[in-house]
Amino acid sequence: MQEVRARRVYEPAAPSDGRRVLVDRLWPRGLSKDKAHLDEWLKDVAPSGELRRWYGHQPERFAEFRRRYEAELKDPDRSEALRHLRDLAQTGPLTLLTATRDLEHSEAEVLVQLLRSEWRASRTGS
Repeated sequence: MQEVRARRVYEPAAPSDGRRVLVDRLWPRGLSKDKAHLDEWLKDVAPSGELRRWYGHQPERFAEFRRRYEAELKDPDRSEALRHLRDLAQTGPLTLLTATRDLEHSEAEVLVQLLRSEWRASRTGS
């Protein structure tokens, strides 16, 4: 797996970003498609609207959000979208984009950590 990271979609694109994939369900406010410099918008990997509303980006709920979101990622459509991200991560640098201000407590960061841990597990054979 190549480098996988999370960034805010509002930040300027960088050559080191590689493929840029928006992982939010909703389009970022005030951002044109030209300025986003996206390669893809993968809505199917985003948390459900219900989970997103429950979480409300409250850091004290992040651990439970992560648990619920990882459970949602087992849904067939989300699972297929996650598989697509895995495939992209094999081909070069991958940047997962979100409009969320708090990257550390975002769905993009959950996806980055999940992809990295799966890759480490596959390398160790566990």
